[in-house]
Amino acid sequence: MLDLKFVRENPELVKAGIAKRNDHTDIDKILELDSKRREIIRTVEQLKSDKNKASGEIAQKKKAGEDASAAITRMREVGEKIGALDNELRTVEEEMNSILVWVPNIPHESVPVGADESANVVVREWGEIPKPDFTVLPHWEIGEKLGILDMAAAAKISGSGFYLLKGLGARLQRALVSYMLDTHSADGFTEMAAPFIVNADTMFGTGQLPKLEADMYKTTEDNMYLIPTAEVPITNYFKQQIIDYKQLPIYMVGHSPCFRREAGAAGKDTRGMIRVHQFEKVEMVKIVHPDSSYDELESLLLQAEKILQGLKIPYRVCNLASGDLSFAAAKCYDIELWAAGVKRYLEISSVSNFEDFQARRMNCRFRDEDKKMRHPHTLNGSGVALARLIPAVLENYQNADGTITVPEVLRPYMGGIENIG
Repeated sequence: MLDLKFVRENPELVKAGIAKRNDHTDIDKILELDSKRREIIRTVEQLKSDKNKASGEIAQKKKAGEDASAAITRMREVGEKIGALDNELRTVEEEMNSILVWVPNIPHESVPVGADESANVVVREWGEIPKPDFTVLPHWEIGEKLGILDMAAAAKISGSGFYLLKGLGARLQRALVSYMLDTHSADGFTEMAAPFIVNADTMFGTGQLPKLEADMYKTTEDNMYLIPTAEVPITNYFKQQIIDYKQLPIYMVGHSPCFRREAGAAGKDTRGMIRVHQFEKVEMVKIVHPDSSYDELESLLLQAEKILQGLKIPYRVCNLASGDLSFAAAKCYDIELWAAGVKRYLEISSVSNFEDFQARRMNCRFRDEDKKMRHPHTLNGSGVALARLIPAVLENYQNADGTITVPEVLRPYMGGIENIG
């Protein structure tokens, strides 16, 4: 959430920032309600001062044996005014906050300005796109031929938008998870095993609610949500906490299933695993000092890239345009890896800096060196998503005889198996 004081003091900057994101939230209405809120607070403070004075006068009159009934009546009237203004203040604050929570984060100055993904800027590329001398089958075909992927069974069990891995397919997924967790843990990330179901306050803290509610799976009886990413519970580990600055930076990593309705993506990538409602992902989270957050963003990006370099899969890094940023992000890099079967790049990781946007929503703070209370910056990055990574492995490591070569870094996790099929 944006700092209300920042909005008040920089209204044109905020308007320009959200305009870059194609957002048209009424900032003037927020300022109008904020002005009314502060006016009510001033009036209430004055009335409370008057009431305190009147209480003193009444006490003096009673002590002197004088009639204090008129003063008591006036004090009662002042109390009623205060009560009415307190109710009005609550109403104004609720209306103001109901608009403020929909205002997205302001894009960082280094974010390219553009309406959508077509304005994204490729930062760098890694690896060479392979040119096999045979026809590479898409992952859903080779996976079913090898008996390791069964989309039909998943549809029978759960409906469209789910996948089922079996045998060496399931083992491949487990190997990838272990490889990623071990890599990140060795580089200083604390492994976390957090809940997969969270309350609404937690979803609000990282910015999924209220903006993305249509994409979330929700339990009806107790108002709980299935997580769309491990970012949600891991980042919220620090909600409503005050951190000592000496604890920063904090690095965490976790593996979880991810549940997404993909309500806004109907009809897209309907074949295979590319766009599904449930998938596995390893997620990295950083809680850092505001002064170093953009250096931390670059190092987090390199950490995600390390996984793909170990797997020797070609990829590119894109700096997302303002209109393609997620609601809470101030800057985001996407890593897109090459999938030889579908012959295109697939987004595999988003690495984002949220600045203090999430920390404000979570009420997470830290005491600086000078004892001043501040909000830390939060970052996260997929390390990485398996619903795109498994297809890339099945397609990029495919052989002419229909087998799949197991990437070398995964063989220790696969019991030494070198080929699937």
